[in-house]
Amino acid sequence: MNPADNSKENWLFEITPKNKFFSFNLKEVWQYRDLLFLFVKRDVVTVYKQTVLGPLWYLIQPLFTSITFTIIFNNVAGIETGTVPPFLFNLAGITVWNYFTACLNGTSNTFASNAGIFGKVYFPRLIVPLSVVISNLLKFGIQFCIFIVFYLYFYCSGAAVSVNSLVVFFPVLVIMMGMLGLALGMIISSLVTKYRDFSYLIGFGVQLLMYLSAVVYPMALIQEKMPQYAWLVQYNPLAYIIETTRYLLLDVGQISITGLLYTFILIILLFFAGLLIFNRTEKSFIDTV
Repeated sequence: MNPADNSKENWLFEITPKNKFFSFNLKEVWQYRDLLFLFVKRDVVTVYKQTVLGPLWYLIQPLFTSITFTIIFNNVAGIETGTVPPFLFNLAGITVWNYFTACLNGTSNTFASNAGIFGKVYFPRLIVPLSVVISNLLKFGIQFCIFIVFYLYFYCSGAAVSVNSLVVFFPVLVIMMGMLGLALGMIISSLVTKYRDFSYLIGFGVQLLMYLSAVVYPMALIQEKMPQYAWLVQYNPLAYIIETTRYLLLDVGQISITGLLYTFILIILLFFAGLLIFNRTEKSFIDTV
């Protein structure tokens, strides 16, 4: 027996060139799970470490955004929200939307922000964007608790609000939001390594996308008032997730099985496309960043 072959049995890891066109080594990611948890801890601790209010920003941002939207879109523009208080209607959509934007913004600059680490130490690069998606679940959890507090307040005040019986499927919508943010983030982070313009356009693009995602209005409203532009919202997978979120949490609006199926398929396709582009960029990004 070749001594070299015998020694391989005692190796913990074997680093080899990635020759496959497409690979998703979950086993390797699982082997580095301790590093994943360290990145999650880093993301949670360092974001507001040198701020005055610290984690209170998690609460301030959705509250002030909901108040602003209520004044502008409901009081001034006159957008109706049915029997649901406008503030609660907006808070439900903003809470889920914030999780998507946090995942997208946090993962869209993966290679540029971590070039120093990637150039010195080997580990599965996918761990970094995954840690962003997981760490943002804490932020989402805090903001969702704020939504529950205001929901109970309006409920005890006599407002006509109720939870739909299908609310048990709400975590599925959260997972879909996280996967969509991760997929688009992997694609954008790969493009940023060669085209830095994308990093400047991401902020503007996210703001524009919010108005096309039915965050501050029901999908039925755009179909009624502006049917010629309704397709911009109907082909947006985010709109179906947000509309379904309000349907589950507030029992208002509508649920489209066809729209959710379209959203699920599109998310899966974008995820694997993002993974493919991310893995290919990983091999040569250090020369361009």
